[in-house]
Amino acid sequence: MRQGVRIGVDAGSVRIGVARSDPGGILASPLETVRAGKGDIDRIVQIVAENDAIEVIVGLPTSLSGREGPAAATARRFAEKIAQRLDPETVRLFDERLTTVTAESGLRDKGVRGQARRKVVDQAAAAVLLQAALEAERLTGRPPGETVQGDS
Repeated sequence: MRQGVRIGVDAGSVRIGVARSDPGGILASPLETVRAGKGDIDRIVQIVAENDAIEVIVGLPTSLSGREGPAAATARRFAEKIAQRLDPETVRLFDERLTTVTAESGLRDKGVRGQARRKVVDQAAAAVLLQAALEAERLTGRPPGETVQGDS
């Protein structure tokens, strides 16, 4: 397992959930919700710098069958914008199927309701995404997902 902080990004049309891992790449934790739109890429690049992150994992929404639709194309473009500002080899796309559902369920189980849940669900989904990517790397010994460079 490579050492270093990773940043997980669950990009939505209104809010972008951001999570971070510990330096050992063991545990992902919710970090922040960034408003989508003007300045969102700037803030993500700033978060990467503030955390001295070695990698950014961007969620790639696919259908349960694994097909990519319009949301996946949007996620790829978003990841490409991040990669243009960072070393492209450090930005990766990782399958995010069911991350928001898992995050919602976990928050509900913890008793987080209504407005409070809406404020943190994107961060929680980013943490679920990042945790899955960390576990995939641990299992395979390879960086998770696919690099953005040359992918679309």
